[in-house]
Amino acid sequence: MAAICTAQPIQRRRREPALVRSVMALALNGMRKLARALKNRRQAVMLARMDDRMLADIGLNRSDLRDAYAQPLWRDPTDTLASRALERRINRRGGVEARPVGAPSIAPDAPLSATNVQRSPWTYL
Repeated sequence: MAAICTAQPIQRRRREPALVRSVMALALNGMRKLARALKNRRQAVMLARMDDRMLADIGLNRSDLRDAYAQPLWRDPTDTLASRALERRINRRGGVEARPVGAPSIAPDAPLSATNVQRSPWTYL
């Protein structure tokens, strides 16, 4: 009995759909970044409407807002504003972040007999 073998051509996957998907993903990512930048610019406009006292409460002043708006449209102004507020907060505390202060304990030290320390029967140990 002879085996009949028919060779079938190997079907290759087409690359066009993957290329189209990657281009669409890049376009969608760019649109998301643009939408986020526009939203943050809208929120920065709300900061510009505040008076100087309210801006000082959150650690900003008018020059910070002007510097943030002087950046190109594709840059996020809230990054600049957040870094300026952090710088002022650090400088207000003397240049260091607040660290817990080490204080002595108010509880008296426990006597040695009260602890469960067993003494060695050997004096040299």
